[in-house]
Amino acid sequence: MASSTRSLTVDVSWICRFPALSPDNRAVAFVSDRDGSPRAWVQLLPEYAAGGREAPTAPPRARVIDTGPEPVGNVLWSPDGEWLAVLVSPGGGEHTQVWAVRPDGTDRRLLAGPTDTPARGSAVFVRWTGQGSTLLVAELAGSGSTEAVLIDAGLGHRDTIAAGPLMWPSAVSRDHRRVLLRHGPRGMREMSVADLPFGKERPLLPPTTDLGALSPDGEVAYIRSNAGRDRMALLAMPMGGAPQVIAERPDAELDRFSVSVDGTVALLVWNVAGRSELEVADLVEGGTRPLPPPPVDVISSARLSLDGTLAVIAGEGPSTPSHVLLCDLATGAYRRVAGDDPLPDEIEAELVCFPARDGLELSGWLYRAGPSRTPCVIYLHGGPESQERPTFNPLFQRLLAAGISVLAPNVRGSSGFGRAFLDADNHALRFHAIDDVADCVDHLVRTGVADAGRVACMGRSYGGYLTLAALVTYPELFRAGVDVCGMADFATFYARTEPWIAAAAVSEYGDPVADRDLLRALSPIHSFDRLAAPLLVVHGAQDTNVPVYEAEQVVAEATARGVPCRYLLFHDEGHETVRTANKIAFVEAVVAWLGRWFEEQPGDFRG
Repeated sequence: MASSTRSLTVDVSWICRFPALSPDNRAVAFVSDRDGSPRAWVQLLPEYAAGGREAPTAPPRARVIDTGPEPVGNVLWSPDGEWLAVLVSPGGGEHTQVWAVRPDGTDRRLLAGPTDTPARGSAVFVRWTGQGSTLLVAELAGSGSTEAVLIDAGLGHRDTIAAGPLMWPSAVSRDHRRVLLRHGPRGMREMSVADLPFGKERPLLPPTTDLGALSPDGEVAYIRSNAGRDRMALLAMPMGGAPQVIAERPDAELDRFSVSVDGTVALLVWNVAGRSELEVADLVEGGTRPLPPPPVDVISSARLSLDGTLAVIAGEGPSTPSHVLLCDLATGAYRRVAGDDPLPDEIEAELVCFPARDGLELSGWLYRAGPSRTPCVIYLHGGPESQERPTFNPLFQRLLAAGISVLAPNVRGSSGFGRAFLDADNHALRFHAIDDVADCVDHLVRTGVADAGRVACMGRSYGGYLTLAALVTYPELFRAGVDVCGMADFATFYARTEPWIAAAAVSEYGDPVADRDLLRALSPIHSFDRLAAPLLVVHGAQDTNVPVYEAEQVVAEATARGVPCRYLLFHDEGHETVRTANKIAFVEAVVAWLGRWFEEQPGDFRG
């Protein structure tokens, strides 16, 4: 293998995500794994850390908020400053709980979520309503039905305001007289509004997405939507009026947005070919203005301060771990307030574009380990309604250090490129997405990036499925494979996953009864007689999105056929690997596995 001057150690940079400002703008709460597992932290801003004296020369040290030993997934400060809402994942799995805790770490209390073992259902907080300490929570039952519940964090009062299958609450007006709801399966979600307590729902827009907000009086809904267009835009929907376009771009999709509590301003995060750009929308006078380019490639979270003057951002890049930034909306000035240091060596992510065999343009991020041909791995993201972007990835860093290049493509079905591209892999069109993986190999070899005999394929979740499908459809192309929590058989996936996930997946994959023959043909487990590449299988034992049975049958079938196979099971992880020790073990296992088979001579690995 090619030599490298980079360190062969696994980078253990800690990350910060989901920052939220206190109502007085004096402190920021965020989720960080700086002590080995994601937990909630609070940090005073430097100008307030000295108690009114001169600001310290170094950023003040953050303090952890004790919510118990379980991983934390999100945190949000209440508008009255009295509480932090914290999303907790018992056992590292998907059956989450919502807790409230005082900002000083006291008075921790469970608001919603399962308490039995094994867990049934889960709970997720959506947002504080702006009225006292009332939190909007979505509670998912084991059957797949969802309830929208208003919970008073201080008093514990609960008020169920909506319920139904494939439903999600997006917002409640400040006076609690109107609720914004999302309905429908993946790719077919619609927004509706209902008056409380017992008003009939009124549809607002045809197929849209999860993101919506209400003006303080509930008279205007702000919705990220692709209704009537190819790319996501921000629309305003006055009650009883026609939709109005607040902001849209022909070259970009609206990735996320945040509306100020007073309803006067919105922060827009645009996805421009994978990188983030920011704009401010005036919701009173109309119009938008761009903010200066952020000092990061990708913004994964953006929230406005209570007074609407600041934005608190989580941002990252290939060489920079996710960290917390403040942006002054008036001046456009950014400053870093929490997070680990960037890597000492710059990692370059090159955006490459190339045609699929049917002429559809594909793209991806290329990380080259050297100027000449090297071993290369194709890394496939999950979703498929997701997008590979130039983010901080310790696995990619370690592969580059080992002399292995990486292509992280966005095959058809990925988000960020418009609705037509997003829907281009639905149902039987999924065979074309499998072909896209082979076309990625062709591009790597044709352009001199990869050795034809030393290309591997790996991916997680849907990317794990697509990896298995590519390995059995084009066995001659791949030297090795890594399947991370991927689906192997649509029949067993539908039978064992969460009911709401199964119901939502029909529009994407097909109906398990009506499309049984198609789903069988698309399921790689039924073509394992063609599997030739040595396979590393990774899964979390607490995963209920893609149940661990998918991994178990892959290992059994590969082993029975004499294909070299290793199984790495994390007992304390769910669908995501979040604990630092497990992340390191995962990276080391992948690099060792690929390195082993890239060093071997080509040939039949069986027996």
